[in-house]
Amino acid sequence: MEARDMLWSGWGDPDRAAPLPEPVAALLRDMLGVRPAERPPAALAGVEPPACRLDAADLTALAKIVGDSGVRADTETRVRHTRGKSTPDLLRIRAGEAADAPDAVVLPASHDEVLAVLGECAERRIAVVPFGGGTSVVGGLAPAGGGRFIALDLRRMDAVVSVDETARTAVLQPGLRAPAAEARLGERGYTLGHFPQSFEWATIGGFAAARSSGQASAGYGRFDDMVVALTVATPEGTLDLGRAPKSAAGPDLRQLVLGSEGAFGVITSVTVRIHPVPETREYEGWRFASFGEGAAALRRLAQDGPLPAVLRLSDETETMVGLADPAAIGTAGAAGCLAVLGFEGTARGVAARRAEAAEVLRAAGGEPLGGGPGEKWAHGRFDAPYLRDALLDVGAFAETLETAAFWPDIPRLYDAVRSALIGALSGAGTPPLLMCHISHVYPSGASLYFTVVSAQGADPVAHWDAAKRAANDAIIDAGGTISHHHGVGTDHRDWYAREIGPLGAAVLRAVKERVDPAGIMNPGVLVPPAAEE
Repeated sequence: MEARDMLWSGWGDPDRAAPLPEPVAALLRDMLGVRPAERPPAALAGVEPPACRLDAADLTALAKIVGDSGVRADTETRVRHTRGKSTPDLLRIRAGEAADAPDAVVLPASHDEVLAVLGECAERRIAVVPFGGGTSVVGGLAPAGGGRFIALDLRRMDAVVSVDETARTAVLQPGLRAPAAEARLGERGYTLGHFPQSFEWATIGGFAAARSSGQASAGYGRFDDMVVALTVATPEGTLDLGRAPKSAAGPDLRQLVLGSEGAFGVITSVTVRIHPVPETREYEGWRFASFGEGAAALRRLAQDGPLPAVLRLSDETETMVGLADPAAIGTAGAAGCLAVLGFEGTARGVAARRAEAAEVLRAAGGEPLGGGPGEKWAHGRFDAPYLRDALLDVGAFAETLETAAFWPDIPRLYDAVRSALIGALSGAGTPPLLMCHISHVYPSGASLYFTVVSAQGADPVAHWDAAKRAANDAIIDAGGTISHHHGVGTDHRDWYAREIGPLGAAVLRAVKERVDPAGIMNPGVLVPPAAEE
């Protein structure tokens, strides 16, 4: 297990975990009625998953493929591969609940080993859950059905296979973590430009399997935009997809794999576009009087340019609370919404785009705040999950959800999700603090990313489940997509079925039946059963 593991009961590097400042905890108690949990979180040594359901013959067969060191069924390894990192996932593991731990963890080192493992598991009817960084927040790592399953940990497949400077592409293995990819490409003078909030722990294969979107998506595109070729191991054989940047040779099967979340197979190689490391990166903040006014300004940049690499807008609540640094607006109680812009490229190009963007933003009612707010955001952009852990520690509930829509539908979608969450949580006696921002923009629309903080309630998992269902209904009814970049997993599958309709769901089932006839690949994830149409 060469790569360092995340904190088993929370996010990220255990050494970076920090307690919530007491004044903030006191404010949560006074404002939201947050109270400490009745019991302390379980210790790792006290978490006991069910007995392994694989017999000696199963384990021996898998070890013949990947080696004895490549099959692990010890308790700690199984617990560390239990579920993902959503708030319900963390609440369950902190309570010592590991009923859906994998029966074993298997670590292949090559495409051929992955193929062989899938073939063996299909024959033995052992389900397979591909495991990269373990950062799923939509139930993507807990298969449905309750049968035997392994976590297929791809960390041994972590190479930069090749870099083609003529085509400006790189071939990367799926278990390569994003910081390592950036470091190795950086040695050659290149970058992916892909920096989602999960950046420090997520993997290349996970980015592709979940259609990840990075915080500089306005400049570099989403990860699925970056992928030009894929190799996929399925129980029925290998898919090699992508012979040219674009093709008219039928439907693009790369798009069938991107976002498939391990339901059709295991991505074993990804070829991506790369870019020269920018000469400079500069960030700045702008104030707008309202979320609607700021959204209109972002739309003008998205449609007519100049388009920064980073372009995001916090609503009034998020700005005031401080996630967007309200001090930069002038006074802690000032009204308004903070927009953060980031520009990358040559010094001359950045200066020109900043000046042109400033003209657009001023004309749209924006007030420049200088570099402070943007630089502070850039410095702390990977810290929010650690804050979530600190909130859980004091008894608060903190979770996120996201969606996207076309520009005309954004106001209605924003209001609908807010109303659903506030209504459900307030009705349960836990009125929330609800924040939102736009973090990804397109000429035709944008994403909305909501953050919810409340008291946990008597049963925090059930407390959130009811609110999340109400929000999911509101998203579909208001014309939004059930996920912009978190994925479908099991949490969103029912609403995904509504989004794509009965025929769309049937198409997905047909694909799965062809590449995975035994149904071992991440059962219950992504693909709606016939009964759920």
